[in-house]
Amino acid sequence: MELDIKQIMDIIPHRPPFLLVDKIVEMEPGVSATGIKNVTMNEPFFVGHFPGEPVMPGVLIIEAMAQTGAVSILSKDEYKGKIAYFGGIKSAKFKNKVVPGDTLRMEVEISKMKMNIGTGKGTAYVGDKVAATAEFMFMVG
Repeated sequence: MELDIKQIMDIIPHRPPFLLVDKIVEMEPGVSATGIKNVTMNEPFFVGHFPGEPVMPGVLIIEAMAQTGAVSILSKDEYKGKIAYFGGIKSAKFKNKVVPGDTLRMEVEISKMKMNIGTGKGTAYVGDKVAATAEFMFMVG
C-alpha cells in the first residue's frame, strides 16, 4: 500500500514544517511501514543546524521514523483519529549524516502492541547506508 502526503495527513496530525514524511511506499497497517523524506535545503532547521554545514538533526531523523510508524498504527480501524505519542526512545544510534539533497528512507516495524501501548524499531537509510537506528515506545491516545 502506498500513500501520498495528503493521505498521510489524513492519518497523522502532523503538518509542515513538522511533517517529516513525504510519502509511504509500503505499509502493512499495524505491522510495518516504509516512508520517504526528501531532504531539501528549504527545511527550516538548516538555518541554524549548522550554518555552513547543514546537517539534519538526529532527533528529527528519529521523529521521521516515529511518524512513519505512526502512519502504520493509526491506519488500523481501532486507532483512526487518535494520536501516537512517544513513550521512550531506546538505543538510538547515528551512523551517517543526512544533508540537503538526500532521500531519507525510514523502515519501521511495530514489535509489540498491547492495548494502546507498543514498541517499534526503525532504521533510516540514505541510499544503502544506515543513517540511524532506534527502538522506541509509544502510546496511542
